[in-house]
Amino acid sequence: MDQFTQILLNWGLPIFVIVLLASAVAWALLRVRHDDEEHNLPRQIGFVVLGLLLPVALILSLPFDIETRGQLLSLYGLVITAVIALASTSTVSNIMAGLTLRGMNNFHLGDFIHVHDYFGRVTERGLLHTEIQSEDRDLITLPNTFLAQNPVKVVRSSGTLISTNLSIGYDVHRLAVSEALQRAAESAGLEDGFVQITELGNFAVHYRVSGFLKDITNLVSKRTELRARTLDALHSAGIEIMSPTVMAQRPLPPDTVLVPPEHQGPEPETGRVETVMFDKAEVAARIAQFEADKARLLAEIVELQQDAEANAHRIRWRQRQVDSLEQMLATLNTGHEAD
Repeated sequence: MDQFTQILLNWGLPIFVIVLLASAVAWALLRVRHDDEEHNLPRQIGFVVLGLLLPVALILSLPFDIETRGQLLSLYGLVITAVIALASTSTVSNIMAGLTLRGMNNFHLGDFIHVHDYFGRVTERGLLHTEIQSEDRDLITLPNTFLAQNPVKVVRSSGTLISTNLSIGYDVHRLAVSEALQRAAESAGLEDGFVQITELGNFAVHYRVSGFLKDITNLVSKRTELRARTLDALHSAGIEIMSPTVMAQRPLPPDTVLVPPEHQGPEPETGRVETVMFDKAEVAARIAQFEADKARLLAEIVELQQDAEANAHRIRWRQRQVDSLEQMLATLNTGHEAD
């Protein structure tokens, strides 16, 4: 009986204590889970580190001599090295690329990004991949190595330039074209519009009209609107938007102007197409913003509690804001998880 008790104390008790501590750490990591993937990376890394350190702690706690423990640790190191070597190299590369992207922190949830042939809004940022929502409302999973190895164009949240290109024949004066394109940019609601001559082609002059868009959430709609206003402005000015090479395809009298008749009636209301295209990305961006607001309010409450009696009103007001944010987060996360 004494021998069994001694074995239990030497072997069972250390293992029990270590497993208990590991379970407590795992429970704590689960408790700090955030509602969006943007802030779950530390938790994921914590589980990886816990899984790697647990065998080491068990080896060190066992009643072996130093030499035996050293041999076991060496064996464990060889096993881990073999697993990493035999595992998919892309997995390790994606993890390292994911950590690099987090360190650079050049884009966030809800941002518009353009990489290679892909364009969309960021909906998730994981340890292995980044998910974006395209203009077709489809979800595209991009490996983190792909993002790390290719230039990533991020639309700045403070605003961006949108533009459209077209070609006009040499028979139209450039100033007349510039005036019409300036009006198009202004009527599309863009600021600081300007016109560039990008190329002098064999048969036509290539123009680009651009303007500054502050609210990037309707980026796609404004691009469409700019093209529509460009058509309207040039047609209203009697400027033909067609390469002169059309004469080689369909001969027309010299005095024929290819401008459609003015449309009668109001312009149809299309609404914001972005609400359909990027619904998941929009929810992810709002969740991230609400989480940031909640953290800021909680930090202010902690600071105000240093003199709780004098700041009671301010604390109550901020606590009500936190409660409202938690309710909105719960509502958003319910729909987000359903998607």
